Amino acid sequence: MFPLKKQIGIAFIYFTIAAFFGVVLRLFAIADIPINYKFFVHTHSHIALLGWVYVAITTLLYYAYLGKQQVSSTYKWLFVFTQVTLIGMLLTFPFQGYALFSIIFSTLFLFASYWFTWFFIKKTPIHHKTLASFKMIKMALIYLVISSIGPWALGVIMTVLGPLSIWYRMAIYFYLHFLYNGWMLLTLVGLFMYLLEQHQILFSKKHFKFFIWILQTGIIATFFLSTLWTNPAKVFYVLGGIGALCQAIAFVFLGYRLYNEREKLKPIFSKFQKRILSSIAVLLGLKVVLQIASAFPYIANLAATYLSFTIGYLHLTFLGVVSLSLFFLLDYFKIFSIDKKSIYLYSMGFLGTEILIFYKGFVAWQKLTLFPYYFEALTAASFLIALSLLFITVQKSK
Repeated sequence: MFPLKKQIGIAFIYFTIAAFFGVVLRLFAIADIPINYKFFVHTHSHIALLGWVYVAITTLLYYAYLGKQQVSSTYKWLFVFTQVTLIGMLLTFPFQGYALFSIIFSTLFLFASYWFTWFFIKKTPIHHKTLASFKMIKMALIYLVISSIGPWALGVIMTVLGPLSIWYRMAIYFYLHFLYNGWMLLTLVGLFMYLLEQHQILFSKKHFKFFIWILQTGIIATFFLSTLWTNPAKVFYVLGGIGALCQAIAFVFLGYRLYNEREKLKPIFSKFQKRILSSIAVLLGLKVVLQIASAFPYIANLAATYLSFTIGYLHLTFLGVVSLSLFFLLDYFKIFSIDKKSIYLYSMGFLGTEILIFYKGFVAWQKLTLFPYYFEALTAASFLIALSLLFITVQKSK
């Protein structure tokens, strides 16, 4: 089968491609580019979420729970099939957007994700299935399957109601929410718990039950935050706010447990890994604060009116919390050592784009004027991200 390092190398290639697509999208505000902007947005998002994040997470899951099992032949075909679907999307979305062939490859990817879910749950050895971390990972995989209801519903909605229906956007938001708040974040927390379990830093049954249920309540209820752009009944704001508070309580509880185990944790991580963990904690805290704020009608209306706020939040989640968590886990497990200089360059680009994107939203909200060469600065910051990923990919392919 493909060595794990090669699998992660492939994931980084997807991430690099997605990042350069992002740079091209920034160039649209500066120059006349003879390509379809919307098609490139679809390609950028699909390759970033499904090429980079999905491949990296599934590789980490294989390493942690199945790495020593004799299942490599089946997994090889699963991995190859997944790559066929991703390459198919990469070669079709830029030229046709959502059309016959891109939809075929996207649909095949859903089947690949179902296959992986079945494969992982079935092949994980019994002694791992008793771990609290596995129970969390299993729940995350269920959310991955649940998220796919969104894409399946799109076909029906397009046929019956059309793309201008609110249900069209709702299906997309349903998919994204359970993909990143359910599958991605829960899996990353589960993998971090697996890491702690290897050092005998364990949750009591009582504490784990409280943590997992309040976190899941948060995952389910925060979906209602994705409905607030429709100006729904007040109960939806309340439910979304409860979900955001539940997530905040869950992560504060996790932080408190880690603080109590700080002496055991000190020798586990390198200084570099501790810095990444600190950055993740700050960004995760900011994400939770933004979620709580968005439960208030005025803030929810701002996010719906000024798209830059929503884009900034999504980038905060995917480029910040999710990607930095993957960097940390890959470096810790020594599957793929992350170059420090490249990560610092990545961080500069990430912070630069976040500041500039939220700044644009603030300017639109306050009816001000962007500073000269704003779009050039945003393009340059995006290029730093792409360049850092290119350095990592090329360096590790040698």
